[in-house]
Order: sequence, then C-alpha cells, then structure tokens
Amino acid sequence: MISSNDFRPGVSIVLDGSVWRVVEFLHVKPGKGSAFVRTKLKNAQSGSVVERTFRAGETVPQANLEKSKMQHTYKEGEEYVFMDEESFEEGRLSAAQIGERVKYLKEGMVVDVVRWDDKVIGVEFPNSVTLEVVQTDPGVKGDTATGGSKPAVVETGATVMVPLFISQGERIRIDTRDDSYQGRE
Repeated sequence: MISSNDFRPGVSIVLDGSVWRVVEFLHVKPGKGSAFVRTKLKNAQSGSVVERTFRAGETVPQANLEKSKMQHTYKEGEEYVFMDEESFEEGRLSAAQIGERVKYLKEGMVVDVVRWDDKVIGVEFPNSVTLEVVQTDPGVKGDTATGGSKPAVVETGATVMVPLFISQGERIRIDTRDDSYQGRE
C-alpha cells in the first residue's frame, strides 16, 4: 500500500483491476476543508489518461512490476520471439503487446519487458536507436544542416524525417520517444 502523500511521477498503483502510472500530481491544501492530492494517471495497458483526486493520506495498492531484460531474436508469423537474458527462456509477444515502438525493433535489440501478475503490460525501449537508412531521396549539392527535412525509411521499415544531407546507407540515431532524428553515427 502507498499513501497518496507519497505519489511521485512514475509511481505505479493498482486501481479498478489495472495498473496506472502517476504522470503528474499536485498536493492541495485549501483554506477551508481537508487537503487532497490531484493526479493525472496513465493506464499502463491501454495508454488512456485520466485525472483523479485522492484525499490526503488515502492509501491505494502499489503495483509490483517486474522488469526483465530480453533480447529480440526473430519474428515468427505475427509474433516476436524474445530470449530472457538471465534464464535464456524464450517468450513470444504480439505487436499489440509491444506497442507503437515496434517499428524500431530489430534482431538482437535488448528491451525491458514489464510484467504485472505474470502478464506483459508493456515493453520499454532504449531512448535512442541506431538504424541504417535504406531508402531516401538523394541529397543535392547545397543541402545544409539548417535546411528542410525529407522522409527516410530505415532498416526496420519505420519512416523518419531527416535533414536533406542524409543519404541512403548512412547510419542515423533516432529518439524512440518522439520519432525524431538525433544525428549520424
């Protein structure tokens, strides 16, 4: 159990049978009446966001999440096969379980698989990945770093906006949180 006074961004709690992460919180002490904690919670499974108010000191169950490092080994049909780096056991996840960042998943990549009650509720990717550009329009003399941008398809099939000077075959670093170009490798 965790008190609403101990809420911080990133804390996971159980409400209505599912896991919620605290995104924002505000402890309010009105001049009249008792104090309360106003929170913004994000559902770990569906990604929906709700605002909820708790009485100050109210206790809620804390979610015990297990993280395990797993390496993506191959894709079989519609399932992605992962190997646990400690026990060497294989596990299979669907694209829905992995989430929208599946477009950056390549063989050999290590990710954190998050479980709650032995159910996979999410996959945490590294903040940035390095991938090779397999298709983009050719660069033209005079293209600069401060110029515009163009779409580029990387080795995993994802499309990312890159500066005009990037050409096919280059390795680029991509921020997986907002799909932005970070630089060349």
